[in-house]
This record gives sequence, C-alpha cells and structure tokens, in this order.
Amino acid sequence: MKADGRRIIGVDPGLAASGWGMLEYSGQRARHLAHGCIETPPTQSRCERLLAIYRGIRAVIEKWRPGEAAVEVLFFARNVKSAIPVAEARGVLCMALAEAGLSVRELTPNAIKQGVSGVAGADKRQVQEMVRIILGLEAAPRPDHAADALAAAICAANSEINL
Repeated sequence: MKADGRRIIGVDPGLAASGWGMLEYSGQRARHLAHGCIETPPTQSRCERLLAIYRGIRAVIEKWRPGEAAVEVLFFARNVKSAIPVAEARGVLCMALAEAGLSVRELTPNAIKQGVSGVAGADKRQVQEMVRIILGLEAAPRPDHAADALAAAICAANSEINL
C-alpha cells in the first residue's frame, strides 16, 4: 500500500451471510483488493453463528490490515423477528472492528446507494453494476452481500469527512 493510500473494509451485516469488501483508496482512485462473505449455517446455534462471524471478520482484518471501516446501519420496516439476529451480527462485527482499532463509519442503506449510484432508491442490480464500474471489475461482485460491503467502502472512501 502506498503511504498516501487508505485501506478500507466495508461490511454488510447478516446472520446467515455477512459480506465484506476491501479496497485501497489513493488520491481519487479506488482499487479493489478482495471481497467475500462469512456464511453461517442455520443448523448451528445463534451463539455459534455469532462466534463464527466474529472469527471470520477478525481473520479478514488480520490478513488485509485496513485502517478504516464502513458498516451499513440496519433499517427494518417489516420484519422485527429477522431484525434481532441481524442486529446481533452487526454488533459482533462492530465489536471486532473497534477491537482492531479501526475508525468506523456507519452509513444508511440509502446513503450507500446514493454514494455509488447517485440514486438513493437504486436497486441491488444497479448498485452491483456501479461497484463493478467504479472498481473496474470484469463482473459484478458476488454474492450480493459482498457487493453491498464494497459499496459501503466506496461510499466511505469518497466521503469528504475523514474517519
């Protein structure tokens, strides 16, 4: 990484799948480093799943050594039952990021969509395509959770406010 580069991890929380995306931002250019998803099977207890998410994100942090993080804020209008497990996963992810000493920016889904596509109401496909274009990827990042995490990192990188 260049001395003037910022390494940023984006995180899209979820209990079944938590997406992450790593980029390096130098000057006005974002460079894709890696992305992936930490998946947990529904056959495990919730506590085991949360531990797996924690260990998974810690491994990513240790490998890529980001200095900043961007995490999607949760908004649930309909399903409170699914909101609680996702909120727990988000808490574990935020704890791991804070434990690693990262500056963490929390972004709303609409702010992330606006930041990468220019449209706060953009659908997932539009966001994925803009992430592909911005990062110069041959194909849209998969799975969706990883693309959302990369979008969060892009949004944080382009923010005028340093973390």
